[in-house]
Amino acid sequence: MKLSVNIDHIATLRQARHGRDPDPVAAAILAELAGAHGITVHLRGDRRHIQERDLYLLRETVRGRLNVEAAMTPDALKVLREVKPDQVTLVPERDDEVTTEGGLDLVARRAEAAEYLALYREAGISVSLFINPDPATLKVAAKLKPDVVELNTLEFGKVTGHPERSPELTRVGEAARIAGKAGIDVHAGHDINYRNAAALKACPLVVEASIGHAIVARAALVGLERAVREMLELIR
Repeated sequence: MKLSVNIDHIATLRQARHGRDPDPVAAAILAELAGAHGITVHLRGDRRHIQERDLYLLRETVRGRLNVEAAMTPDALKVLREVKPDQVTLVPERDDEVTTEGGLDLVARRAEAAEYLALYREAGISVSLFINPDPATLKVAAKLKPDVVELNTLEFGKVTGHPERSPELTRVGEAARIAGKAGIDVHAGHDINYRNAAALKACPLVVEASIGHAIVARAALVGLERAVREMLELIR
């Protein structure tokens, strides 16, 4: 399983003082040096952490895959069609949320998702849809044919005890099977941490994990490179 390191919270720390440090671009370099296969950031409408300046510098710096999460808005579309990251992950977004709380409601927003998927592809950008691992959503995703679906592992992340025995892990695995059968690559993300990451290896169709908060929190204690290497050891 590959690892994409989400560095949003490096930028969150910087924005707490509206200064220059710590620089998320420097964090991306360290994460890749430690073995990360890609870098993920979220360009939020309120620009609470990642700024447009970061995106342009990351585009010039990241050697693996640069994945940018964004809501389906004209603002994000304009910026990202100019930056041209390797991948855009379409996510729901609310101003009052601390972090993304759920997957896209593709049943209600199918036409909108199809429109933005086409517009990003027109610019030569791969598109991922961040979705909950439920049958109705997977059915719509299979018809939309994104390049990737990223399964929301929020409920799996809440599991205590033995995550490898959790019904939520089974649910993720089944969703991955449905997406894989439709020819869609499968990633996973949200609340994956050092206690539950290894259990995801039971879902072989999940080829990449996107992990941010757990790695940055661990990095505050042991350093970013070590935090990334420790996570890679768990998911390989």
